[in-house]
Amino acid sequence: MATFLYKLGRLAFRRRHFVALIWVALLTLAGVGAASAPAAGTTSFSIPGTEAQKAFDLLEQRFPGASADGATGRIVFKAPEGQKMTDAGNKATVEKTVRELGDGSEVVSVTDPFTTNAVSRDGTVAYTSVRYDLPGMELADSTRTALEKAGDEARATGLTVDVGGDALQAASDPGAVGEIIGLALAAVVLVITLGSLVAAGLPLLTAIIGVGIGVSTITALASALDLGDTTSTLALMIGLAVGIDYALFIVSRYRGELAEGRDREEAAGRATGTAGSAVVFAGLTVVIALAGLAVVNVPMLTKMGLAAAGTVVVAVLIALTMIPALLGYAGKKIRPAGDKRGDKRGGKRLGRDRSAQADTAGRPAKPNMGTRWASFVIRRPVAVLLLGVVGLGVIAVPATQLELGLPDDGSQPTSTTQRRAYDLLSEGFGPGFNGPLMVVYDAEGSDDAKAGATVVADRIKGLKDVATVTPATFNKAGDTAMITVIPGSKPSSAQTEDLVHAIRDAGPGIKADTGGQVLVSGTTAMNIDFSQKLNDALVPYLALVVGLAFLLLIVVFRSVLVPLKAALGFLLSVLAALGAVVAVFQWGWLAGLIGVEETGPIMSMMPIFMVGVVFGLAMDYEVFLVTRMREAYVHGETPSQAVVTGFRHSARVVVAAAIIMMAVFGGFIGASDAMIKMIGFGLAIAVFFDAFVVRMAIVPAVLALLGKKAWWLPKWLDRALPNVDVEGEGLRALDDRPKDSDADEDRELVRV
Repeated sequence: MATFLYKLGRLAFRRRHFVALIWVALLTLAGVGAASAPAAGTTSFSIPGTEAQKAFDLLEQRFPGASADGATGRIVFKAPEGQKMTDAGNKATVEKTVRELGDGSEVVSVTDPFTTNAVSRDGTVAYTSVRYDLPGMELADSTRTALEKAGDEARATGLTVDVGGDALQAASDPGAVGEIIGLALAAVVLVITLGSLVAAGLPLLTAIIGVGIGVSTITALASALDLGDTTSTLALMIGLAVGIDYALFIVSRYRGELAEGRDREEAAGRATGTAGSAVVFAGLTVVIALAGLAVVNVPMLTKMGLAAAGTVVVAVLIALTMIPALLGYAGKKIRPAGDKRGDKRGGKRLGRDRSAQADTAGRPAKPNMGTRWASFVIRRPVAVLLLGVVGLGVIAVPATQLELGLPDDGSQPTSTTQRRAYDLLSEGFGPGFNGPLMVVYDAEGSDDAKAGATVVADRIKGLKDVATVTPATFNKAGDTAMITVIPGSKPSSAQTEDLVHAIRDAGPGIKADTGGQVLVSGTTAMNIDFSQKLNDALVPYLALVVGLAFLLLIVVFRSVLVPLKAALGFLLSVLAALGAVVAVFQWGWLAGLIGVEETGPIMSMMPIFMVGVVFGLAMDYEVFLVTRMREAYVHGETPSQAVVTGFRHSARVVVAAAIIMMAVFGGFIGASDAMIKMIGFGLAIAVFFDAFVVRMAIVPAVLALLGKKAWWLPKWLDRALPNVDVEGEGLRALDDRPKDSDADEDRELVRV
C-alpha cells in the first residue's frame, strides 16, 4: 500500500498539469450536469415492512386519484374576544377566503368549515383545508404565496388567522451563512497550524473541489434517483469536513519530509505513501459506516448514506492525487514563513541533524505540546483514564431519557405561523387533532363491509384516550374504508403511541369477527413505526459496521486490543454526544445559545445516524494518531516512547483537524431547519468528545497501561492477514538504494 501510494504521489507531482486538468474537467462536467438536470421534487418517504406503509400502499391502490402525496394547507381562524366564527361578518370572511383559494391552478379541493363541521364546540375556532395535486416541495411559489395572501386578507378583517400544513414547505436552508463562518474558522485554524497561507489554502481548495463534484453529481441525479435536499446537505457536511482533514494530514506530513532534508518530489511521494495510507483506511471506515445505513432498510437513509459515502471517496482520491499535484505548484511557499530560506542555509543538514538527534535520544529535541501532554498521561494513566471515562459517562446520562419522534409543526418556533396554527387547532379541537390516526379497513374478506366498518368504529370508541371517531368513508368498489381517529393527547405523547398499539392489538379480534383486516396509518403512526424500525436495526447495524471496521483496523494496526479499544472509545463518545443532544434539544439546557426555540422529542433517525457518521469520523482520528505510534513501535521504539512519538508528530495536526471538523459541523447549527441544526450540533459535540477526550486522553492512557500487550497479535492471525504496510516500512528500503538508481528508475517509469 505505502509503496504504491508513494509512486502515485510522485507521479501526480510530476504530472501535475494533467492531474489538475482531470479534476477541473470532472468539476466542470458535474456542474454542467447539475445545471441542466430537472429540478428534484420531494423524496418519497417510505418505510418498507411496517403496518403504516402497508396501509398507505393499500390506500393508493384502492383510492386511485386521491393524490395521497399531494400537499395540504390549513388556514385557521379565531374570532375576536366575545365573538364567534358563526357570526355573520366572520362567516362571510371565511367563505370569501374559501372561494379565493378554490381558484388556484394546483388546488384539488377546499373545504368549507361550516359544512364539514370544522368549527370548534365553543364556536371560536374554525379551519379550512386545502388539498393540492403536488407535494409541498413541488408547488409553484405563486401557489404558496396565494395561500399566505389569503390568510393575510382574512387577518385584516380583525380575525386571528394563521396558516399551517406541508404546503408551506420549501427547500430547507442548510445554514449557508453559518457554513461560511465555519469555513472561515477552518481557514484560520489551518493558517495557525501550518504557518503559511499557501499551505492553508490547499486543503480548503481541494475540499471545495471535492464537495463541488459530489454535491453537483447528487443534484444532477436527484430527479432520477428521487434524492431530497437533505441528501446533498449531508454530503456537503461530511465532504467538507473529511476533505479538509485528509488534505491537512498529507500536507503536514509533506512539510515534515521536507524538514528531513528530502527534495520536493521525494517528500510528496513519502507523504502520500505514509499519511496517504492512513487517509485510505480512515476513508474506508467512514464509507463503511455511511454505506452501512442501508441495513436499516429505509430508502431515504440508504440514499443519504450512499451519497455521502460517494463524496468521501472523492475526497480520498483528491487527497491522494490532487494534493501532490498542487504541492508541485506551491514550491517553497508551502513552508512556514521563517523556514523558506532553509535550503540556502543548510536547512537540509539541519533537518537531518534534528531528526537524528530525536531518533537517538528517543524524544524530540524540543518537546512540543503533544510531547508534554503524552508524557503527562503516561506518568498518570489511571487517573487520566478514570477522569475521561467518568466524565463522558456523566454527560451520557441524559441519553437514558431519550424520546424519539419526527418533527412536525408543533416543533416549529412559536414565532412561525405554522406553530401558531398548530396551537390554535389544539386549543379549539384538542391536542390530538394535529395528529389524527388513519385507520384503514380492508373488507375484501368480509361478508358485510359496512357492518364490519361499524364494528371497527365501535371497538375503537371503547379504547382509552380516543376523542373522536369519524364515520367510515368507502371507496367506489366498496371494499375498503377509511376511518379517522382523533386521539385525546398530542401526537408525540406516550398515550397516543399506546392508542396506536391498542388499535393494532384489537385487529386480530376484529378480523375473527368480521373477516376484514384493520391497518393503522397516518403521520403519527408512520412516526411510531419509523422509530421502532430504527431501534430494531440499531444492534444489527452496530454489529455490521463495528465488526467490519474492527477487522479493517486489525489489518491496519496488526493488533487485537488496539481496535477493541478504538471501538469501545467510540461507543463512549457517541453516548456522551447523544446525552448532550437530549440535554439541549429535549430538556432545553443552554438551548438559547444555539437558537433552539422549541424543545421536544429527538429526531427518530438521530441515534443510528450519529452511530454511523460519528463512528466513521472517530476512526479517522484513531487511524491518524495510532498509525504514527505503530510506525514508531515497528521502527524499534518502546511502547511508551512510541506513544510520545505519535503525539509529537500527530497531536497538533489531529487537534487542528478536530477543530476544523467542529467548525464545519458547527456552521450548520445556524440552519433554520430543526433537523439540520440538530445534526450539526450532534456531530460537532461528538467530534469534540471523541478527539479531545477519547483519542487525546483515554487512548494514550490505555496504551500506556497495556504496554507491549497493545500490539499483540496471534501468530496464526499475523500470518493470515495481508501486509498493507500502513506504517511505510517498505519505503525504508528506498533509503538504502543509491540515489542515482532511484532517480533513473523513476525517470524511466514516467518518461519512456
